[in-house]
Amino acid sequence: MSLAARKIVNPRPVSISIMVAQHSSTNLTPAGARSGRRRILIVAGEASGDLHGADLAREIKALDPDCDLFGIAGQRMRQAGVRPLFRAEDIAGLGLTELAATLRRTIAAGRGLRAMLRRDPPALAILIDFAEFNMMLAGSARRAGVPVLYYITPQVWAWRRGRIRKLVARADRLAVVFPFESELYAAAGNRVKFVGHPLLDKIAPPTDRERLRQSLNLPAGARPLALLPGSRSSEMRYLLGPMVEAARILARTEDLLPCLALAPGLPLEVLVRELKVDLDGVRIFRNDTYNIVAASEVALVASGTATLETALLNCPMVIAYKMAPLTYLLARLLITGVEHIGMPNILAGERIVPELIQSEVTGPNLAAAAGNLLREPRHSETVAALRAIRARLGAPGAASRVAALALEMTA
Repeated sequence: MSLAARKIVNPRPVSISIMVAQHSSTNLTPAGARSGRRRILIVAGEASGDLHGADLAREIKALDPDCDLFGIAGQRMRQAGVRPLFRAEDIAGLGLTELAATLRRTIAAGRGLRAMLRRDPPALAILIDFAEFNMMLAGSARRAGVPVLYYITPQVWAWRRGRIRKLVARADRLAVVFPFESELYAAAGNRVKFVGHPLLDKIAPPTDRERLRQSLNLPAGARPLALLPGSRSSEMRYLLGPMVEAARILARTEDLLPCLALAPGLPLEVLVRELKVDLDGVRIFRNDTYNIVAASEVALVASGTATLETALLNCPMVIAYKMAPLTYLLARLLITGVEHIGMPNILAGERIVPELIQSEVTGPNLAAAAGNLLREPRHSETVAALRAIRARLGAPGAASRVAALALEMTA
């Protein structure tokens, strides 16, 4: 799950997703195709890709205001000036079984973009994460003679490492956001560049937690507990119930105030009715997740980009990972070479925060793990380890560096 967008603490301004086609393939000729404008295809899928794609689009527009950006875009990318040939909305599949319901629309989007690449190729294709879809699209772009810039590469270090060779062959440039990825793509030579992580520009830990809590209208003396059950309905179906159960335990044993942070567009009312979850006593916040996490003593977080965002806010967390049994069994067969599922633990090289997987994800287990994080010296040690994560992620300015690289490739 990505915390993706919302009010953010730093005023300077987180799987497989699916896309909803907005036009038929006959309407895929971009405006400006014959106007002499620089034309760049940009494709992102899930919420975190949309967030970083929007930042990149703004940086490109700052360097070349007349640039024609188009492709697969979510709400934030559209607001940043990317014209959607297809929309990447908040309906998403967490794994293979969840993807089946929307596979037809995914295939339609891929066919439409491949036809456009053959008929009217742009100057560049920028592909942001969105592993399986963009890996295939990279091959289509190469065959059409379109240079490929891959930004935020798939997590090949975690599963299906055989894709490394494909990525190196299909991408002209690789802009990676974790320092260890440069070594993974060593075969690409100087075509791979560590650009730093884009979240460094969006997240800063709080300087005055009490004032932040007041700004959220929390009761005086409240000790918030952040609940982040995912940015997709499929995640919430598995995690909302256990997290709320844990929150009730922690409210009683640790005097914590449960605060449910919701990603934009999630149908909470439908899920609550379907799952029969009682949210009485739980504060509900939309579009303010960074501040909720920054104000909290501890967080329960769905595995994904949100764990890194929570780490950058210096908030101790328990990471929860649960999905459909069939999807999990398939994932177990594919994931190799990693000892942890949470990015903070992967970056630290050790388990600095707890991880609960599948059957371990119960209310009592989540509550016990979170309670341990509140005890000293464990709490102080965890916060110190999380602070060290930021230094491992390079320098701010990732989007501006990638924008400069994109325009260099189209010069």
